[in-house]
Amino acid sequence: MAKQFRNIVAGLALFGAAAFAGPALALDPAPQPVVVTPLASTNVTAAGQPIVLPAKDARVIVSQFEIAPGASLPVHKHPHPRYAYVQAGNLRVTNVETGQSTDYKPGDFIVEMIGLWHQGANVGTDTVRLLVIDQVEGNEPNTILKQ
Repeated sequence: MAKQFRNIVAGLALFGAAAFAGPALALDPAPQPVVVTPLASTNVTAAGQPIVLPAKDARVIVSQFEIAPGASLPVHKHPHPRYAYVQAGNLRVTNVETGQSTDYKPGDFIVEMIGLWHQGANVGTDTVRLLVIDQVEGNEPNTILKQ
């Protein structure tokens, strides 16, 4: 009896998956291959500085940022490496020391400048969404706001 019940449940699950996923799933049960698309490879930051990782007590922090249209981050700098992947929106990062700006769009990978005052601003009409990865030493912060 338990075996018949399992067979009925399995049949219903397969029927439900085929009904909602479309005929391609039902006709092509072969798994899809893994696709790896390189997004970035660099040994320098956006300012051309060499990337140097924390020497001791390294810690990784992963955050998601959402920046509303027209909003700007305060002027700040990072003492350690920070990486950002632009998931949505249009971001302009300006080095406030040199005035040089770089625009980033969805799919861009940013290796942020280290120790230089800069600012990010949403220059589009959609919310900017960033996946941000910091590498820090111990419990040190990786963002210092300009006073």
